Amino acid sequence: MPTALLPHSDQGVSDDRAAAPRRRTRVLALAEARWAAAATAAFLIALPLQLAGAAAWTWGALYAVAYVAGGWEPALAGLRALREKTLDVDLLMIVAALGAASIGQVMDGALLVVIFATSGALEALATARTADSVRSLLDLAPTTATRLADGGDEEPVDTAELRVGDIILVRPGERVGADGEVLDGASDVDQATITGEPLPVAKEAGDEVFAGTLNGAGALRVRVGRDASDSVIARIVAMVEEASETKAPTQLFIEKVEQRYSLGMVVATLAVFAVPLALGDDLTGALLRAMTFMIVASPCAVVLATMPPLLSAIANAGRHGVLVKSAVVMERLGQVDAVAFDKTGTLTEGTPRVTAVHTIPGGDLTDDALLALAAAAEHRSEHPLARAVVGAARARGLDLPAVTDFASAPGVGVRATVDGATVEVGSPARLLGTQPGADAQDTARAEAATYARELSEGGQTAVLVLRDGAPVGVLGIADRLRPDAAATVTALESLTGTAPMLLTGDNAQAAARLAAEVGIADVRAGLLPQDKVAAVREAEGAGRKVLVVGDGVNDAPALAAAHTGIAMGRAGSDLALETADAVIVRDELATVPRVIALSRRARGLVVQNLVIAGAFIAVLVTWDLAGSLPLPLGVLGHEGSTVIVGLNGLRLLRDSAWRDAGA
Repeated sequence: MPTALLPHSDQGVSDDRAAAPRRRTRVLALAEARWAAAATAAFLIALPLQLAGAAAWTWGALYAVAYVAGGWEPALAGLRALREKTLDVDLLMIVAALGAASIGQVMDGALLVVIFATSGALEALATARTADSVRSLLDLAPTTATRLADGGDEEPVDTAELRVGDIILVRPGERVGADGEVLDGASDVDQATITGEPLPVAKEAGDEVFAGTLNGAGALRVRVGRDASDSVIARIVAMVEEASETKAPTQLFIEKVEQRYSLGMVVATLAVFAVPLALGDDLTGALLRAMTFMIVASPCAVVLATMPPLLSAIANAGRHGVLVKSAVVMERLGQVDAVAFDKTGTLTEGTPRVTAVHTIPGGDLTDDALLALAAAAEHRSEHPLARAVVGAARARGLDLPAVTDFASAPGVGVRATVDGATVEVGSPARLLGTQPGADAQDTARAEAATYARELSEGGQTAVLVLRDGAPVGVLGIADRLRPDAAATVTALESLTGTAPMLLTGDNAQAAARLAAEVGIADVRAGLLPQDKVAAVREAEGAGRKVLVVGDGVNDAPALAAAHTGIAMGRAGSDLALETADAVIVRDELATVPRVIALSRRARGLVVQNLVIAGAFIAVLVTWDLAGSLPLPLGVLGHEGSTVIVGLNGLRLLRDSAWRDAGA
């Protein structure tokens, strides 16, 4: 049987934004294709010579070339399998071809070898084409980088030689040589091939950069944070290549049956030869019928029915940013009939943003002035809420006043001197306290408390701003809902027939607000990781096959416990890559229903292939036993069904298959 298709992902680089061109393997670059071409050429020269009545030695020698060129590799593989006490159908095909030659059907045997070799070459080409994209992804990472020595001297080195802690210089227009942290410099980095972000991302000191991403107009000094073998790109490729070592349960079952079937086929072939011979049939006729039976009853197409669709689906999903770890996972995704979402980082973007700016009535600050005051005080803080405030001010183009005497109190907030005034930004409960003041200040405190309460009840985090001890405003901060979250929930409910549920450790108010926005009714809030696991097991105890979608950190136990787990893998979270069955590299939530639909299409093609293969075998075997099936027609029927099944599975490599999955 032709070599099975191995899964290599087209991950990430098909996007028009990808900077590196995709490499395509040339047909004759493959050894299988060259041997098949040699066998075909020899056959096509020999056939007219034979039909024209040329001397037998001329066309006989050419047929011998066709036998050797097209048959030596599967014959050797079959003998190796036989040495390990495994009967390979490749070997049976070669035996059938040699058997046909032994009774004078040299041309028919050569035709079998040629078609057999050609179908193997076609599958090898398909395998190589799907592998090209993984190699193209690796090509995104440069082979050399500029390392800075202690004295500041520059030296070009292979990126494989870089070690954690090395300092590299990334000039404008260069690709980043390693995953690491920016030490100094500022630039815009195009990291679409890793995160899928449509626009370059501003990078400055303290930000993380990834190997293979494209630097913009500024120079960056980067401290290497991971070895080349542990970079995001390398881990993605390694994870996808591990899929080639797995087989779906359907394939494992077929291969188990194949061994017994092949032994039975050998016994049946001997019976088809011996019984007519005992009943008076001539030796040539009995042997020809037996050889034809061996060919048409061979389960090549059945064995090839399962893996091409599943592995093509893996490649297509990977090309669109969803890394499915194995054929087992791809098959199981199509079985999902219930979905559980985490909230933060999954349905939301996981990045707090300022959603409301309330100034205290009667004060002298505008909304922009309040935001600039708070951002100035928060500028030196590393707290996520502080970054949200500073980010909001920058987004509005606000100039931040000068700051002195900065201090931070964990759990309370920050204090700084801004334009001569003492500004405090932090928790309303901690900063308001119970201290009374002048009537105006008491009114301001009441106003601030009211704003803070309303924001909290609405699922937002309230941040109070004090100037010289008096409240001047309240900011509302919330994690922004992913733009495709509601559509994804609707699509999954339509696919599975069950409304998704929300499992979150967040408070009930925030969870309810978000659930209402996306259309989820089953909300379970305030959960610890073990509580999420219990919820998943409860659903599975009711007969559901649950898919958990989480961010791969505190959701890891639930991801592992579920029938299938998908992690939002932005920035290549180690825990996400290790725990989940699949990783959405670009954080596009809408890919979840698409990959489930693609899995179901793959499972449907597996069924189609099994029906096609079974129908061909049944018809051809019946024809051979009940009538007189010509050997060439048997060869064409058997090998034709193998090619049809293989090509049918490879349909899922097309981009249209991904688009249709979203329909």
